[in-house]
Amino acid sequence: MQDLIPFRDGLITELIDKIGELNRDNFAVRQHIFYVDLFNKKEIYITLTLEQRDLIKEHILPLLGPEKDNFSASRFDVLMYGIELAYITGINFKRAKKDLLKKAEALTKYGTIPAVLAQKDFIETLLQTDYIDNGGINEFETIRLKLRDLMQYLEKEEGKHYDTNFKDSIFEAKENPPEYDTKDLENYRKKAEHYIRENQKNPVINKLKTNKPLNSHDVKELERILWSELGTKEQYYKEYGDMPLGELVRSIVGLDMHAAKEAFAIFLDNTNLDTRQIYFINTIIEYIIKNGMLKDLKVLQSSPFSDKGSITEIFEDISLWTNIRRTIDTINTNAIAA
Repeated sequence: MQDLIPFRDGLITELIDKIGELNRDNFAVRQHIFYVDLFNKKEIYITLTLEQRDLIKEHILPLLGPEKDNFSASRFDVLMYGIELAYITGINFKRAKKDLLKKAEALTKYGTIPAVLAQKDFIETLLQTDYIDNGGINEFETIRLKLRDLMQYLEKEEGKHYDTNFKDSIFEAKENPPEYDTKDLENYRKKAEHYIRENQKNPVINKLKTNKPLNSHDVKELERILWSELGTKEQYYKEYGDMPLGELVRSIVGLDMHAAKEAFAIFLDNTNLDTRQIYFINTIIEYIIKNGMLKDLKVLQSSPFSDKGSITEIFEDISLWTNIRRTIDTINTNAIAA
């Protein structure tokens, strides 16, 4: 997965750049200005939650139109991002690959155009080798960046219109499973996350919300809900990977404020703590309330945690920090059955 880091960083930079180009005086943008400011900072993408992803889809994406005067390139981006998503999630992308090769083949007719001529060897590589079949994210990104601006030359060809007068003859009716399951997966995710949000009084979900440890029976109940009632185990793994069920639920519902404060009460009641230490602990509590867990301790090195100083500067008594760390680990562990 290490090779995906540059790809991820590139997507984040591209999104932030587009957000930065938004006209803040535009009425539609002003309606969502809180989220425009929130997602215009690189730090928030370090540990992006599912809830934050949904906020981007709801408040940011509708404001980002396609590139001006380059709709064909934007359509090609959609095709390539679809292939990249399918590759990452293990979904078959045979149909999308066929579409890509069709476009590459069409470009060979425009070899007299300097921009197309410059990519002649690369286009031939796509058509005559197994570059796509053996490709990964980096190769697909190379295809997208090299060919996206050439798609404008195919517009006229793709826009040809033919009038026909053929009679349809049905020889065989046959149903085939879709090669691209993205709709099914999207629907599964929506169903799963909607169910979890709407059923927070469910005993197991409530346990996760209030920081009660799970047992094996609780996990079986989550398996029943997520792997039988709402969809299949295969759909879950394609959408969420090997994320533990309890961790998924916690990431959606967060942690109850009273439960979070109770977990850290021993520190907050310590009259010997200084203002910086209290600020740091309260910032951890706010983070866990919102995100449900704190797994990646690297976030503690960034703002707002580091606003009053680094961990070593704030906690000269290392045993105090060790106990805080142990409390965080317990909260995380309570989302996973022993």
